[in-house]
Amino acid sequence: MGILVFLGIVVLLVFWVIGIYNRMVRLRNKRQNAFADIDVQLKQRHDLVPQLVEVVKGYATHERELLTRITEARTAAMGASSIDEKIAAEGKLSAALQGLKVQVEAYPDLKANQNFLQLQEELSDIENKLAAARRFFNGATTEYNNSIETFPANMLAGPFGFKRETLFDLGETRANLEEPPKISF
Repeated sequence: MGILVFLGIVVLLVFWVIGIYNRMVRLRNKRQNAFADIDVQLKQRHDLVPQLVEVVKGYATHERELLTRITEARTAAMGASSIDEKIAAEGKLSAALQGLKVQVEAYPDLKANQNFLQLQEELSDIENKLAAARRFFNGATTEYNNSIETFPANMLAGPFGFKRETLFDLGETRANLEEPPKISF
């Protein structure tokens, strides 16, 4: 009888560990899926940036430094491989694009250009979708981090290779980027 009780406790303990492990795996996968959604929006933004740069080049030939920074930031963002590298590179690209919006104010003809307005509208839409995807990603990351840092899962997380993950933080450019891009006429 004592052996049956002992075996019953061991079986319950094994199922309990399996349940915790499976929950951590589901949350890690949810986080990775959330970043895949961000990746889709980033790809659209990366495809749009060269078009926007070309339209602006026609009007602002002396703004080469800004356009070069945007192009370099886009290249770095597209070349980033890990989630952390992509987060850092996208922060730089967002800051560079923010600088473009400020520079455009000096060119009234450019602001009236139909191609530019359409590209600006597309960029604004993508930035809004990115903001929503970042919020979802950060929610999934927080849920994952909470699950591996709370008792009793924290006792299993380390040995099974689960570690704390970073949020998609925009760093110092956060204040400028929290607002959706503005298109002014």
